[in-house]
Amino acid sequence: MSEDQKKNLEQQLWNIANTLRGRIDADGFRDYILGFIFYKYLSEKMEMYANSILKQDKIKYRAIQENTTKGKEYIEAIREESLKKLGYFLKPSELFSEIAARGNKVNEDEEKSKVDEENADNFILEDLQKILNNIQLSTMGTDSEEDFDNLFEDVDLNSTKLGKTPEARNVIIAKVLAHLDKIDFRLEQTDADVLGDAYEYLIGQFASGAGKKAGEFYTPQEVSKILAKLVTTGKSKLKSVYDPTCGSGSLLLRVAKEVKEVTNFYGQELNRTTYNLARMNMILHDVHYRRFDIKQEDTLEHPQHLDKQFEAIVANPPFSAQWSANPLFTTDDRFSQYGKLAPGGKADFAFVQHMIFHLADNGIMATVLPHGVLFRGAAELHIRKYLIEQKNYLDAVIGLPANIFYGTSIPTCILVLKKCRENPDDVLFIDASQGFEKVKTQNMLRKEHIDKIIDTYRNRNEIEKYSHRATLKEIADNDYNLNIPRYVDTFEAEEEIDIKAVMGEIKNLETQRDGLDKQIDVYLKELGLVF
Repeated sequence: MSEDQKKNLEQQLWNIANTLRGRIDADGFRDYILGFIFYKYLSEKMEMYANSILKQDKIKYRAIQENTTKGKEYIEAIREESLKKLGYFLKPSELFSEIAARGNKVNEDEEKSKVDEENADNFILEDLQKILNNIQLSTMGTDSEEDFDNLFEDVDLNSTKLGKTPEARNVIIAKVLAHLDKIDFRLEQTDADVLGDAYEYLIGQFASGAGKKAGEFYTPQEVSKILAKLVTTGKSKLKSVYDPTCGSGSLLLRVAKEVKEVTNFYGQELNRTTYNLARMNMILHDVHYRRFDIKQEDTLEHPQHLDKQFEAIVANPPFSAQWSANPLFTTDDRFSQYGKLAPGGKADFAFVQHMIFHLADNGIMATVLPHGVLFRGAAELHIRKYLIEQKNYLDAVIGLPANIFYGTSIPTCILVLKKCRENPDDVLFIDASQGFEKVKTQNMLRKEHIDKIIDTYRNRNEIEKYSHRATLKEIADNDYNLNIPRYVDTFEAEEEIDIKAVMGEIKNLETQRDGLDKQIDVYLKELGLVF
């Protein structure tokens, strides 16, 4: 698919999403449209797989008569294979195109362009809700059960947000399904992740309109690219990648774009709706259900992957979040060695400690954090000092521009940490805070800004007013304050002012003014005007 075709698909999907705009708030219409796209994807994937099984019998899946003896035999055999391969099952009558056609069936007595709201044949809400439930039920007792559990729980077809009456809700849902049904997702093009990219585009569009809430589920793509490129430095394959606050899963999937292969994806997410979105996002990007393990729980209070270490870790944790800081955590293996817990009102370093615990010896972790982690005192100073002086895990500190995240304008930084550093004698500081392009009210990182950050990190270049390799002694002399201006001097000396020249210019201007005043007096006298 060409770039123009890809953009056309993205625009088509966004236009369909806007069918629901005005009826439902941003969060609501996001959940519905993404849920319907996911249902269409599962249907098309199911039909393609079933047709491949039935090819030797020279029949198509949707042509099977479900209520015949022969049809039941076919369906049972396909169900068994589908659950192994795809992890779920849909009957021919449950396919997206079938339900979309039913919802938009035109009564012969009506104008062809008009859908009759009272036509019972067109009423699909109950069957559609049942189908979405059946997708989950089909996985019961199988390996994929957890990955499909309650995936469609946010798609409430009985919500009055969609319309006051069932008939009104039916009309709008049928309209959305009809528009989606016309779009070819090109799933047969196995070499191109077209639908996955379009889905990511939609998530980004919803985030841009969600204000402060966007940070709960989406990291701007430019920041995702930086984090992904940092943790894949020197690697072409990864056994595992982990995000402890994975949101919609975009960061995990971005890492996969930077290497040839990622064997397994791991994540944890607190918000239930966002957790559903992450699992859908994985499946839509053709990540097999056996290759991802995403849990829904509070990462700090109830970690779900304590028995694992990961080769790459990326994260955009909630900035300065609240956490319990329960004294019991002083015996938790994630925090016990530091001697101090991150403060209850600022969990930033608690997330760092959690990630370090999960980092493999050959791994790299990169996390976005507020600037306060670089210089705040008390327990945070104690943790910083331990990480640098005792463990020497800190590899780089990268300052980002302000106003690049949705919902907050604060400047942020990236910490890069490794347990086995190739350059143990210094820490690289990069001040990339001025490398951006202003687009409307948002600051955007362009390719050249991203490339400069990554090239500087990978080559550990020292660039005047941009980057500096600080020795461990320098950092100790600064009392483990990592504030970037202490290490990267961006001061621009102002041009010296020649006072004599300025005074001469002022006198010259005064002389010119006296001459002009005299000339004006002459003109006024000629006009007979005297003041």
